[in-house]
Formats: sequence, C-alpha cells, structure tokens
Amino acid sequence: MEKLLSEMSLEELWELFPVVLKEHNPKYKKWYIKEQQELIRIIGQKNIKRINHIGSTAVEGLLAKPIIDILLEIDESYNVEFLKTILHKADWICMSSEIEPVFQLSLNKGYTLNGFAEKVFHLHVRYFDDWNELYFRDYLMEHKDVAIEYSNLKSILKGQYAHNRDEYTNQKTDFILQYSNIAKEEYGDRYV
Repeated sequence: MEKLLSEMSLEELWELFPVVLKEHNPKYKKWYIKEQQELIRIIGQKNIKRINHIGSTAVEGLLAKPIIDILLEIDESYNVEFLKTILHKADWICMSSEIEPVFQLSLNKGYTLNGFAEKVFHLHVRYFDDWNELYFRDYLMEHKDVAIEYSNLKSILKGQYAHNRDEYTNQKTDFILQYSNIAKEEYGDRYV
C-alpha cells in the first residue's frame, strides 16, 4: 500500500519534490490571477486585506521553482479556524500554522504522490503588515542585475541542496534580507 504524503518523512518528501529551477513561464501570471480570483470567491473580498503574487515566479525573466507563491493578508479579527476549513474544502493542504511570534499559515496545492502537478501553489496567510517579500519582489523587478545575481545563487544552491529544501531556503536568507532592507530604504513605506 502506498504511503500518503502526510505519512512520509521529510527525506521522502524531498526525494519526491526536489528543488527544480526553470526559466520563467509566461503562464505563471495567468495561473496566479485565476487562483487569486478563486481565493477571493471562496474567502470573500471583504475578508481579504491584500493579496499578492510573490516569489520568483512573480518576476519576469527570473529563474524559479515552478511554484506560484501567494501572500494572502487578512485582518486580525478574521476567524483563522474557519479560514483553514474553507481552504481545506478547496483542496489546500495545511503545511504549517503558527500563532507566535507572528501569525503564519502555510498551505500548498499541486503536490501529488507522483510528484508535482502542472500547477503548484504555496499560499502564505498572514495578518496585514509590511512584509519583506513584497519589497524583495519589487526590487528584483526593477533591478535586473540583482535578479541575475539571485538566479545565479539559486542555481549554485540547487546543485548543493536539490534534496534539502529547508537548507536551500536557509542559504538564500542573507541575500533576500540584504536586498529587502535596501528596497525598504529605497521605497519607503510602500506597503504600510
């Protein structure tokens, strides 16, 4: 009998879902918009403070894991357990949920026992705030030299950590923070 994804060890999941990098796909934006519309439909526009396409697939021309990252910001008064329930009914799988030190809910769609589906999504649910991911995305869009440098870094890290997604992500942290901070200085309070 085949194991469910929820029964697999981290190592088994990393084998099934290695770090894969692909050239930018112009379909990413369309896939995001369709999923954004579906999220608005099931959650309700009045319950969403802001929703954005983030991550490398949001940046045209950037080498990326073919995963659409969506940042969904809600008001602190919104019922998180109800949100989890309606997202579960819409085929989102809850991967992690934290209340402290900062509320973060992480959900995925497009992971199968046969590997990645054609369309893969990560939904990052947080309370409305001034998130680094928004600044970093904008900075990469406006500074192609930094985007190229980031693509090169990701290529190197993929070679080292193709089957360790946590370490692949950890190794990018300093670069992301450096340019997120530069972007915040350059853009001011763009997302407050």
